[in-house]
Amino acid sequence: MTTSFADRLAESPVYRTFRDHPFFAAVDSADLDKRQAGILIEQWWHPLHYFPTFLARCVAVLPDIASKSAVTKILNQEAGGGVVARAHEVIYVESMDRCGFDRAAVTGTAPYQETADLVEGYRRGSEERESALGFIFATETTDLLMVSSIGRMIERTTGVSDNEWVTIHVSQEPDHVEEANHTLLADFTADQEAEVVEAAEEMWRLWTRFFDRLAVESGIESGAQAVGS
Repeated sequence: MTTSFADRLAESPVYRTFRDHPFFAAVDSADLDKRQAGILIEQWWHPLHYFPTFLARCVAVLPDIASKSAVTKILNQEAGGGVVARAHEVIYVESMDRCGFDRAAVTGTAPYQETADLVEGYRRGSEERESALGFIFATETTDLLMVSSIGRMIERTTGVSDNEWVTIHVSQEPDHVEEANHTLLADFTADQEAEVVEAAEEMWRLWTRFFDRLAVESGIESGAQAVGS
């Protein structure tokens, strides 16, 4: 496999559709309030909470040590590197609490159907090598876009600009993207490449539907429903 395979994934029209979702533009331009930010924060908890499990399942299913090592580095950072207080989900709850969002609501709000479908997609994606690689790549190449959008939404609705969870993502994400790219350096057949691309595009579709629903629920729905259809 060559770098052109990663480029092929990055140039996917499904990826571009997700990247251009109206929700991300609305974060900077729409009139927003704390309730709307809370909807995003509460739904985001579900994939955030499942992500270390997804990564651990990927480590188990990937056959080569190079991919296992790359994904383990991401998992180690997500889980706090052996320090529970540094785990991303712990920092997330603490950070949102300091921004004035209720802890019980952040971790206890039921998922929308699209959110549940997203988490289930991660579970399915971790069952096979090619789908695991596709889901990892798709997530890590879009994570910073999503996290930075959350940070800007929090800042606009609460005035807090130094959210620790956003900061740690910004600092660690280059490592995550690099390791995700490392998983794509093995030799694949044309059929296997197609399976990785298909899985990545399924991940982007699931995230698109997630933000479609958030756009509707938060009132940022102009033009959003048709995205990803």
